[in-house]
Amino acid sequence: MQTISKQKVERTTIEYVAYSRLILSPLNVRKKAPTGIEALAETLAEKGILQNLVTHEVKGRSKQPKLGVCAGQRRLAALDLLFAQGRITKDYQVPVLIVSEGEAVAASLIENREREDMCLPDEALAFRLLAEEGKSPAHIASLFRMPEVAVRRVLKIANLAPALLDLMREDALDYEQAKVLALADDHATQERVWNEAPNAWQRRPSELRAAITQTELDARDNALAKFVGLDAYEAAGGYVRRDLFSDDQNAGYIADPDLLHRLATDRLIELSQAVAAEGWLFVETRTRGDVMEMMRYGRLPSTSRKPTKLEKTELAALVAVRDAAQAELDAYYDEDGEEDEARYERLDAAVTAAAYAVDQYGERFESFDADDMKQAGAFVYLDEDGQVNIERGLVRPDDTPVAPGGDVRAVNATAGRGKPPKDKPLHGEKLCRRLTAHRTAAVQAELIRQPNAALAVLMVRLIPVVFDDIYGRQYADHAIRIDVHTSRDALVSNADDMAESVAWKALEGERAKWARMLPKRTDQLLAWLLQQDADVTSNLFAFCVAATLDGISGADRAHPINAPADVLNVDLAYYWQPTRSSYFDHVSKARIEDVVSEAVSPEAAADLRGMKKGDAAAAAELRLSESGWLPEVLRNRDVPEHRVYGYDHAEDDAEDDGEGGTDDETEADVTSEATEDEAEHA
Repeated sequence: MQTISKQKVERTTIEYVAYSRLILSPLNVRKKAPTGIEALAETLAEKGILQNLVTHEVKGRSKQPKLGVCAGQRRLAALDLLFAQGRITKDYQVPVLIVSEGEAVAASLIENREREDMCLPDEALAFRLLAEEGKSPAHIASLFRMPEVAVRRVLKIANLAPALLDLMREDALDYEQAKVLALADDHATQERVWNEAPNAWQRRPSELRAAITQTELDARDNALAKFVGLDAYEAAGGYVRRDLFSDDQNAGYIADPDLLHRLATDRLIELSQAVAAEGWLFVETRTRGDVMEMMRYGRLPSTSRKPTKLEKTELAALVAVRDAAQAELDAYYDEDGEEDEARYERLDAAVTAAAYAVDQYGERFESFDADDMKQAGAFVYLDEDGQVNIERGLVRPDDTPVAPGGDVRAVNATAGRGKPPKDKPLHGEKLCRRLTAHRTAAVQAELIRQPNAALAVLMVRLIPVVFDDIYGRQYADHAIRIDVHTSRDALVSNADDMAESVAWKALEGERAKWARMLPKRTDQLLAWLLQQDADVTSNLFAFCVAATLDGISGADRAHPINAPADVLNVDLAYYWQPTRSSYFDHVSKARIEDVVSEAVSPEAAADLRGMKKGDAAAAAELRLSESGWLPEVLRNRDVPEHRVYGYDHAEDDAEDDGEGGTDDETEADVTSEATEDEAEHA
């Protein structure tokens, strides 16, 4: 194949010829139809032809030969459009360079192949000159047939300090870095941020952005900014450092966090007043929801009414919008080709907003007893997406509703029912629940690390149910309670110091990790799970099983959770420490002295006798620090006796009789314990 080499085209004088003489040359090497002709035509109409066309004579019958355009096809097409619109005549003068027919191909090739596009800084400065002439971004955008936002972005680059533009020309500063530096409006800040970042890692876009916006809030990630809106914030006098290089409508940085917080608070107070008018005892507002805080509250039982016909119609419309948004997102997933992150975020945000609207509308069908409402309240708060959430029916720990007749109305738990102990227990029910909540969290924290053990624990609970013909006559309390419910709320409500424990931090850290990975909607779960590797599903399975373990008990007795605790060799001394808040403030002074005597020495206990209880508790904490001492509840690793009933085999009955028989009192004790455990987990 013969290679066409560059040829030096002999230059002659530029001539002006009538437009009517120009035709498209068959020697033009660019065969693809030109684009952007309308915008170019507008530019030629306004500014004229600033660059000559290259032509050669085309033989014909006319006395004055036609000139074939071998370089300048787009300009010729633009002139054709202007002529067709009646905006130029046949005599319109066009600057041309006439070459020989032999030079035409070389001229066309050089024109199209060797042309170098303008560098971005030069293009940006040219746009700025147009703006300084009085041309608006919209006008410039129409001239070049480009989006107005693209023009604004180019003008933003033009606002960089001259020294930084020079660095761009030398490729010492790239476009991504320039976009970030353009966030600063003044040249001094731009140059300072760049010059104070001598190392390559400091000049990463993320590091430069942090240096410019270090005292400001990113509106894209800030719940208050999403809730208030940038328009309302600016209307109140707030300044927003705009990020023109983002398609997010909330792209910008809040310079006045105090003003933003005040605007958000004012709006929340307005909303809370409407909620208070419903008849609640109290209404609390929070600019950020605190799950731990709300977990300490009880909850009123509620009822759901049927929607009216009008409400059904409205709800159906909201559901249709949600389903349409989901269908559009699903269609995006099914498309082939490169990912469009901006489009995905827009579609995902639409699905989230539509689902939120359905959920919010559905809340109006929930109702509470009017008398109960006078003794309970609600929380009005923002979630991480800036959406308003209202939690109704919250009962303060000291405000448990009392029903007519003086009976305490059940809230979140049922009082333990069973045969009262003959002797006063060493630890009361509340303290037992507190300690066993920590025991449960410790077992959960160990279990999330061992998927095989989690599988075994679950199977121990499932097998007797599935193979009831084999295990149906056996008392089920030997198996740990595992239902499809989470014990997370129960752990916090029974131990107000849970949040500071080692186990809780491990569990919440793992929970946060999975929450980021999981799809947002339950109807996407199955498909997502089937796409994951085995190690992902096994570890997620271990966490879910661990989160369902419920080993909280109101009494110090054998408990099924000790079985996995023993198998996993859980060191409870690692997860629980004897402190004032965890133990000593909840027992008598005499008990404190007994503990110190046991764990340290009788002499150390004697030193506490002349102290007040608070001082004795503080002293005990110091003396038992890192001692590894555990209260009897946590030392008790017994599991319930494996009881079997109803067998017809004589040898089994004989064994039962040898262990004390199955008289009514024993059966009553078993029934009582089972009932009490059910009450604890209700």
